[in-house]
Amino acid sequence: MNLSAGAMTASRISSAIVLLLFIRSVLGADANGEDWPQFLGPRANGTSFETGLLQKWPARGLPLVWEKTIGTGYSAPSVRGNRLVLHHRLRDEEIVECWEAGTGQPLWRHGYPSQYVDPYGYNNGPRCTPLLTTDRCYTFGAEGKLVCLDLETGKLRWQRDTGTEWNVPPAFFGVGSTPILEGDLLLVMVGGQPDSGMVAFDASTGKTVWESVGKKNWTGVPMTGWPGERTVVWNPFEKQASYATPVAAMVHGRRRVFCLMRQGLVSLDPKTGVVDFSRWFRARQNESVNAANPVVVDDLVFISTAYYNVGSVLLKVKPDDKSVEEVRRDTVLEIHWTTPIHHEGFLYAFSGRNEPDAHFRCVELRTGKLMWDRNESWVPYSTKTPAVYGRGSAILADGKLIVLGEGGKLGLFRANPMQPEEISSFQVPPLHFPCWAAPVLSKGMLYLRSEDRLVCLNAGQK
Repeated sequence: MNLSAGAMTASRISSAIVLLLFIRSVLGADANGEDWPQFLGPRANGTSFETGLLQKWPARGLPLVWEKTIGTGYSAPSVRGNRLVLHHRLRDEEIVECWEAGTGQPLWRHGYPSQYVDPYGYNNGPRCTPLLTTDRCYTFGAEGKLVCLDLETGKLRWQRDTGTEWNVPPAFFGVGSTPILEGDLLLVMVGGQPDSGMVAFDASTGKTVWESVGKKNWTGVPMTGWPGERTVVWNPFEKQASYATPVAAMVHGRRRVFCLMRQGLVSLDPKTGVVDFSRWFRARQNESVNAANPVVVDDLVFISTAYYNVGSVLLKVKPDDKSVEEVRRDTVLEIHWTTPIHHEGFLYAFSGRNEPDAHFRCVELRTGKLMWDRNESWVPYSTKTPAVYGRGSAILADGKLIVLGEGGKLGLFRANPMQPEEISSFQVPPLHFPCWAAPVLSKGMLYLRSEDRLVCLNAGQK
């Protein structure tokens, strides 16, 4: 039987539609989903392009898919494909463990001894989040052990013990800056003296490629924000590593990496480690840390700390990339450890050093104008189910903020700079203080952890 050209075209279109519907039915949430393969997600800034999520949550909360009792640590899980990897501490071992993301069924585990003891009484588990590629898994332990595993099998590919190979002054709370991947280089805030604050490793072999940051770039730098006209005089015992993860970004058409070290902000070339500029930013008191990641928007860089009224600074990178100018300095945001979410010119962040002074705020990036404020203060040890979020973490997906409070309260907010618009909230039953890892979203599933529990919730519409 002969078909006209129009009929043949219609037949092909119909077949294509049927095929598309079949693919969507097979893939389900994957059709609109994303992996979450590293700290703060696919773009390393806490934002996801995932769609098809519930616009409002059930009154009783999101359905629980699976849950596990886990070891200690503050590391968030990472997801690639149907593999979820968590780095945690069980007794005298740090464990890198892989499960099926959708079911929680075990796939592999890799362990090695750890003797780390937190000097301030916090838990002794790893703080850094696994970094997953198509075939590799990178982890960075509390004592500085850098490990590369095969993602499929969990077999060891290579490892480096940065704590013993470099002269690294002991950190306050263990190693907490997650490595990042730039091309074929793994960039790690090692914190070595005198000039190995940042180290680049060949991602496939683990061999050292370059070392940079320390005495050479900091000596003589003005100590901006400190009284007097002081400049940096380098000490051989000075800590370099912070708890902020380096951020890679394109600025003025060039790829740069912004590292918020203990001393302040350093911009460098990821291929060579050559430093562009160093900007002092830290509290005068020794017992202080930088922990929130820099937020880079075009040629603007926002940094913040919650220690001793230092607050926040917005810097503008000059066209030569070799210096910055200060746009504003204020205490509207004083961020302890969570990285702000930037959306359409506004920052959404939790401000406050401790639970009793916690606030959830929206601030205009360029001006520092406070758009709205929610007081989230609570006394953490008085109850395991607080009515507020305390100091929380947020991610952005489908125009909404998913917020996890440190006591296990989960909330859904519209990203509205004019007013705080909470759509839904509930206490996640298995979770309790401290929940200090940000939520993880992949293919409609939310993965949340406390100090000893890991849960998977269904946030998709199917």
